[in-house]
Amino acid sequence: EVRLMQSGGGSVSVQAGGSLRLSCSVSGLPWHNSDMAWFRQAPGAKCEMVARIKDGYTYYGEFVKGRFTLNQDREKSTLDLQMNSLKPEDTAVYFCTAELGIMTWQPTCSEYDFRTPGTQVTVGS
Repeated sequence: EVRLMQSGGGSVSVQAGGSLRLSCSVSGLPWHNSDMAWFRQAPGAKCEMVARIKDGYTYYGEFVKGRFTLNQDREKSTLDLQMNSLKPEDTAVYFCTAELGIMTWQPTCSEYDFRTPGTQVTVGS
């Protein structure tokens, strides 16, 4: 059984310039043959990829600009997103996704079979 669990609660607030770490535990998927990512979705907007790891390579959304880091710990079965220098425009629901197999294209969030409900991240100015 595949299970994704996101820690941190349903919502969190942080001031601009602050940091936040989101954690996702993943079980039931082979790490060497899975595509995992963090997405975010702001109200009225499409979901956008924040960070993705596949085939041992990590990719970030263009808006990240070195502020976020994706950490995969296979021993702990976690996929953590460390976010620094947060901006008000980073306000969105952040959720963890996973898919068995590797997608060779840039997938949308709906193409992942497994996802967490998400955490509302609000960045105050």
